[in-house]
Amino acid sequence: MNPNLGEGITLHIQATAIKRVISWQLQETMKKQHISKSEMARRMKTSRAHLDRLLDPGNDKVQVQIDTLYKTASAVGKQLHFNSYSY
Repeated sequence: MNPNLGEGITLHIQATAIKRVISWQLQETMKKQHISKSEMARRMKTSRAHLDRLLDPGNDKVQVQIDTLYKTASAVGKQLHFNSYSY
């Protein structure tokens, strides 16, 4: 049995949860600011298809890069902050 399997699953679950939260927060911000997907993609200088993949909370195959997160936050007038927690 692979001793690292448990850790790998935990990391995957955490990454999926974070992506779902980011997707939800972005969609809520877009609704509040009346920003369409086309407009959001234009602001991010990306394609509508790429934005759709980013916004899809069930698409856990998409790995979001930090620079994409910064572009996304900037496109809606927000800042990105990271916090570190001890478990």
